[in-house]
Amino acid sequence: MNYSGIELLHRIAASGGGLRLGVFIAVLALMLWLESRWPRRDAPLRRSRWPANFGLGAVNALLLRLLPLLAVGVAMQAQLVGWGLFNQLHLPPVIAVLMAWLLLDCAIYWQHRALHTPLLWRLHRPHHADTAFDASTALRFHPLEILLSMLYKMGVVLALGAPVAAVILFEIALNAAALFNHANFDLPGDRWLRRILVTPDFHRVHHSSHRHEIDSNYGNVLSVWDYLFGSYVAQPRDGHASMQIGLAEFRDDSQQKIVPLLLQPFRP
Repeated sequence: MNYSGIELLHRIAASGGGLRLGVFIAVLALMLWLESRWPRRDAPLRRSRWPANFGLGAVNALLLRLLPLLAVGVAMQAQLVGWGLFNQLHLPPVIAVLMAWLLLDCAIYWQHRALHTPLLWRLHRPHHADTAFDASTALRFHPLEILLSMLYKMGVVLALGAPVAAVILFEIALNAAALFNHANFDLPGDRWLRRILVTPDFHRVHHSSHRHEIDSNYGNVLSVWDYLFGSYVAQPRDGHASMQIGLAEFRDDSQQKIVPLLLQPFRP
């Protein structure tokens, strides 16, 4: 059966969406199992946190489904009309995919740093207000932050003219890495693995209650950007077992419910 270019790209995007969802569910199940078997810290209070964390994840998933175009769709359109850097360079496909993937990960690193500036911190604050650290924290983002992040990602994809395959692979890696590096399990070989990837111990520092540690370790998939741009902090000063997670001003259980989290960016 023959398909037009647009039809073929839409089929690729649809198959990529199914793959992303399948990988996400599999990685989430694996992280929850690892947390239950080999916890790195005392088991966090799930009953008071999980409804809001998973609830925000569901709200954000529905929000993204309402958008007419996402990052993969932008990559498809850019490829069709020849927009963006990589659509002008005509590199070998494997090289183009690899370079675009790396640039996307670097762009998301800088987005994360921007979210810690005074202008955007309120949107990102609900994520850091979690009083514990586990795989569910990876789902805890305010819908306005998710919307802003998707618009930024779409702009980067358009400017790069990133290949569709690179965007699909990056979305899969980004979702899986978020679940992995927020997971509360004891990872053997962290000392070596963190030279390449953002590990749970690497990222847990970022969820400290100390501001200089909050403003560090911004990497999402690859750890190289923190080493390269001087934002790496090796270990929390209070130790992983005893460090306090979250923000002092939002520690009450009443602030961990979904409605207060949705309203939090509008509070002083």
